[in-house]
Amino acid sequence: MTSTLLDIDEVLLMGPGPSAIYPSVYEALAAPTLGHLDAQFIGIMDAIKGQLRDLFRTKNMLTLPMSGTGSAGMETCFVNLVEQGDRVLVLINGVFGKRMADVAQRLGAAVTAVEFEWGTEVTVDRVKEELAKAPYDIVAVVHAETSTGVINPVAEIGKLVKPMGALYIVDTVTSLGGIEVSVDDWGIDAVYSGTQKCLSCPPGLSPASFSDRALEKIRGRSKTVPNWYLDLSLISSYWDGAKRSYHHTAPINMLYALHQSLTEILSEGLENAWARHRTNHEALVAGIEKLGLAMFVSPHARLPMLNAVAVPDGVDEARVRSILRNEHKIEIGAGLGSLAGKIWRVGLMGYTARPENVQRFLSALESSLRAAA
Repeated sequence: MTSTLLDIDEVLLMGPGPSAIYPSVYEALAAPTLGHLDAQFIGIMDAIKGQLRDLFRTKNMLTLPMSGTGSAGMETCFVNLVEQGDRVLVLINGVFGKRMADVAQRLGAAVTAVEFEWGTEVTVDRVKEELAKAPYDIVAVVHAETSTGVINPVAEIGKLVKPMGALYIVDTVTSLGGIEVSVDDWGIDAVYSGTQKCLSCPPGLSPASFSDRALEKIRGRSKTVPNWYLDLSLISSYWDGAKRSYHHTAPINMLYALHQSLTEILSEGLENAWARHRTNHEALVAGIEKLGLAMFVSPHARLPMLNAVAVPDGVDEARVRSILRNEHKIEIGAGLGSLAGKIWRVGLMGYTARPENVQRFLSALESSLRAAA
């Protein structure tokens, strides 16, 4: 029987994720599989923890990759930190803020959702007003809202949250590795990300980190964490200590891949990686405007790694995406929720963020717009 894998197209991934994979990461995936309690593999696990601390800019001891995509990282933060009746403030300006609120509500939290217009950032003054109304146990926000291409002022919000005594949960699924993320300096207590965005690793792991304050909340819970697979009190015994306790079979080769992708990013240098994303974003914006198109988000709130392009009136946006994929072998994303049909989401994440990819996309987009007219 012939494998259908032989027929897979080589597609330039320029959507909201996954991104293009480092060639060295593909090689790492093919390395010999070890047992999940093998001493050599435990050495790789320890190396990954150190790399993630560097990437998150944190000294948090509990810093590790969760088995699962970014959504598993989100669930991990909430199921471990939220107890029945906790007051949770969720700041929403896109799909993934809404998902945070949904998860918190499922756990029995008293959720206050403060919503902002999609395509605009969360405003610090509005957050300050809300925090003055009532005490909260947890405040949650998305750093880089993948559904809209907007960056939120996480550092400034953190300055408001910490004096209030609330725990601060931040989604960095799209931001980590592409723009600055400084967990300790920004007062973040629980943070999660994903491997498939700016880390240029296949989807399947969610890097996460938890402060000492977060650990105190977990240890002081009145009831057991309501999710066995994501219970950090159990998982931490596998990821830490001289003697490791079995929890679940780790995705060995995916962890090899993450180790290699982190090696690539840290070898480049975080500041250099951020500058590369910014430079390619600026080239993309210039090209978009030269084609007579417009960006959806105001310049001060734009993400460099997830670019929301406004669909011109009268253009069949799905048709353009189809032509890009089928004729030019380039994938971009559609709008979600209220932005469906109104924007294209163009990713410049990780290994995708290279000048040759920007030029290839702009040329293909111009051709696709003509063909779809």
